[in-house]
Amino acid sequence: MKEAAKEIKEGKFVVALTGAGISAESGIPDFRSKNGLWSKYDINEYGYLDSFLRNPKKVWKMIADMISSFGKSNPNAAHYTLAEMEKMHILKAVITQNIDNLHQEAGSKNVVELHGNYRRLTCMSCRKKYGIEEISLEMLPPRCKCNGIIKPDIVFFGETLPKDALIKAFDLINKCDVMLVIGTSCVVSPAAELPVIAKQNGATIIEINMEDSMISHIVDYKLQGKAGEILPKLLNEIKNLL
Repeated sequence: MKEAAKEIKEGKFVVALTGAGISAESGIPDFRSKNGLWSKYDINEYGYLDSFLRNPKKVWKMIADMISSFGKSNPNAAHYTLAEMEKMHILKAVITQNIDNLHQEAGSKNVVELHGNYRRLTCMSCRKKYGIEEISLEMLPPRCKCNGIIKPDIVFFGETLPKDALIKAFDLINKCDVMLVIGTSCVVSPAAELPVIAKQNGATIIEINMEDSMISHIVDYKLQGKAGEILPKLLNEIKNLL
């Protein structure tokens, strides 16, 4: 941890990539875990854009369940530590695969969301934008004033990732010299490719995870355990070097 802290402190452009593991400590299980969304809803029936387009009412029941779960969750120590690192100008940005908005709630400003955010929604007909607080979940699917169906700005399987987020993520990765990879198994592309590209560009990779991931064999430092416990300790080590 001391060596990893030294790398971060000396880094000129430090970026973090986060996945479901960082939010698990906030009570949001990984979609694929035994208590996750796909244990209750068949991914083939609910997870694809075609499913939403074919039967939005059915898929919105799953979305409402997900929104209820997110609404009960708060940022944990890992989210707050990354926000503090950004405020201290140690961390440039967080690239996240999560849609739960917890990084922003913790205070992070520069967050790149690869898979969208459940708090933003769009009418599929007139493209009017909504905030989560503007819609009612009593009548599903929620409809716009134009009577179009409202869809959350989250990426379903079979749907392309937001172009602006992808461009920004790859730009950050090409600039970074130290990359924190936190709570992700690195099995879903293109997020899984980001640490590989950073490594090829000469960046130092620091992984914080409960178990080995698909990129563990290429990392320079592996800190195994809960992100909510490791990140505050890591920041304390960095502060000791300042």
